[in-house]
Amino acid sequence: MPDSVLVTGGAGFTGSHIVVELARSGYAPVVLDSFANSTPAVRSRLEALAGRPVPCVTADVRDVGALRNAFHDHPIAAVVHCAALENVAESQARPLAFYDVNVGGTLSLIEVMGEAGVGTLVYASSASVYGDTDVEPAGEHAPLAPANVHGRTKRVVEDFLRDLTAANANWRIAIVRKFNVAGAHSSGMMGEAARARSAHLIPQLCRVAAGEASEFLVCGDDWDTPDGTGVRDYVHVQDAAALFARALAHIASRPGIFTLNAGTGASHSVLSVLAAFERACGRAIARTISGRRPGDVAFACADVSRASSVLDWRPTRDIDAICADAWRWQKIGGRY
Repeated sequence: MPDSVLVTGGAGFTGSHIVVELARSGYAPVVLDSFANSTPAVRSRLEALAGRPVPCVTADVRDVGALRNAFHDHPIAAVVHCAALENVAESQARPLAFYDVNVGGTLSLIEVMGEAGVGTLVYASSASVYGDTDVEPAGEHAPLAPANVHGRTKRVVEDFLRDLTAANANWRIAIVRKFNVAGAHSSGMMGEAARARSAHLIPQLCRVAAGEASEFLVCGDDWDTPDGTGVRDYVHVQDAAALFARALAHIASRPGIFTLNAGTGASHSVLSVLAAFERACGRAIARTISGRRPGDVAFACADVSRASSVLDWRPTRDIDAICADAWRWQKIGGRY
């Protein structure tokens, strides 16, 4: 009988693709999601792609009672924790909400995991913990100096998890620092379909190309980068999901904690991504230069050599594939 793995935020963009990858890897995923930024309609897509039933628990990760029920009702052997607030600019305006969900939710989850005797966890952290680092590309041992509230909440949780494993040898934890996860499932059946309009770059380009928005806002052209626009590392959502599944398998019998970057090692400016998306959709994208967003940084790129050497994982899709898959998803409606 396959191990049941609880995926918090499993109906969201990254979480849903992780659910499919876990099922393909021989696990039995169970989704826990509040659907504050996703929809229960994704479940039928998950089950079709996973090739198996996917139980779904509607609950907030901060709800200890609901978490206890989930562990009681399902034979959970491990957890992949994706549930979080992620909008960087919003985090600057709503710090209480971000600490409540991102930190408080993790503490509630760990409390219930401890009660249930489940000590295997893959935690979805963020490249935001690095901040505007001078280390390019950033390896896992680069200094952590987050430049925004979102990144600071992720660093607080990481510090807590390191303290937890130092105090209790029963915990087996992988921290996966996501860089810019993007694209959509290559089948066209799943993609980013947030209830609130996404602040992410590629979904914004999708909306302009589809006529749902009049122009794309380039948030700052005065960064210290080759073309003045922010530079990021974009990793295809299916490649990122595969890394999460491999990290889970790796820690199954290894007490302690280790950290991995989920990126590609390739950096792309906003304007170069815009050009790649224009190639994918076959049309010009209207753009306007606006001011920098609060909490942004100039450059973020991953050193992924550890994931390659430890897990034999390498990204298989480039920025053109990311844009092509995102546009395919948009063309069929971009929603569930």
